Amino acid sequence: MRYLARLVHVLAIIIAIVGLTATSQADEMRIATLAPSGSAWMKILERGAADIEQGTAGRISTKYYPNGVQGDERDVVRKMKLRQLDGAVVTSVGLSMVYNGIRVLELPRMFDSTEEMDYVRAKMWPYFRKKFLDKGFVLGTPGDVGWIHIVSKTRVGNLDDLRKTRIWLWTDDPIQKALFQKLNLNAVPMGVPDVLPSLTSGRINAAYNSPLGAVALQWSSKVRYMSEMRMLYSHGATLFRKDVWLKASKEDRKFISKVLRKQGRRLLKIVRRDNRTAQKQIAQKGVQIIASSPEMIREVDRAARAVWQELVGKVYTQQELDMVLKFRDEYRTQGKQNAPSNKPVQ
Repeated sequence: MRYLARLVHVLAIIIAIVGLTATSQADEMRIATLAPSGSAWMKILERGAADIEQGTAGRISTKYYPNGVQGDERDVVRKMKLRQLDGAVVTSVGLSMVYNGIRVLELPRMFDSTEEMDYVRAKMWPYFRKKFLDKGFVLGTPGDVGWIHIVSKTRVGNLDDLRKTRIWLWTDDPIQKALFQKLNLNAVPMGVPDVLPSLTSGRINAAYNSPLGAVALQWSSKVRYMSEMRMLYSHGATLFRKDVWLKASKEDRKFISKVLRKQGRRLLKIVRRDNRTAQKQIAQKGVQIIASSPEMIREVDRAARAVWQELVGKVYTQQELDMVLKFRDEYRTQGKQNAPSNKPVQ
């Protein structure tokens, strides 16, 4: 009996030590992104990761996989669903692979200004957070890619010029696909990692991105022209698996949320500044900024409005489209005072 008692006591000590060791080990969050190493996005993400590790006393650490090393956004979201990744920093194309309706915020030619987009996004983000939770994912604070422009090797000043190009089409983007079909463009579908080598080889001679995105991904070094016309405003967000998020303690989740909000505010400020800087850099390096003809703008606007309605029930609901239009028109009616442009989504 005395031997049995000692054995039970020893086992209890071993179990306690094992449990203490397990809880003291850091939980590493594996997060993938297409963002290039050294870019504005990665610098802020890495700073946030360091803040989280320090603020949680090492309980939560983050390992980022930049440069698309885990594949295109479809691959990344698939790996999250297979529990091979814990999170991702993706554009709205990646987000749409969890809940398609979020693409309604990225319709072509929908917004006239960044402030207008900010107002609509802030109004609708809580709605989308609930949709993502229902799918088993936590949607973080939104971030910016920026205003999207066409970049090309040949001059594109009108629609005929654009129709002569071989323009990249993101394989997983039904909105751009529908728009390009309406405009009768010669689109070449492929993933983001394939764009740079395809511009180099001549497989494509046109693409679309924000100025900062074009510089960060080195596309700007392969083109000679950028369209002045803004096609749409592109955004993204950090995405976590819900089970990974809930694994952290309530206190740690609260701290991480605080860091993400701070990170989101910083991203908005820096990415918007760097997009302006990148556009100047592109021009200084010899890329010409080309004004689009009035006829081209009218035709793109007409096609875009047709796409808005055509994709109801395919990408987003009529209710979601109505919400965007309602909040956009609300902003236009009420004016800027109701929507500070840099007000973060909480």
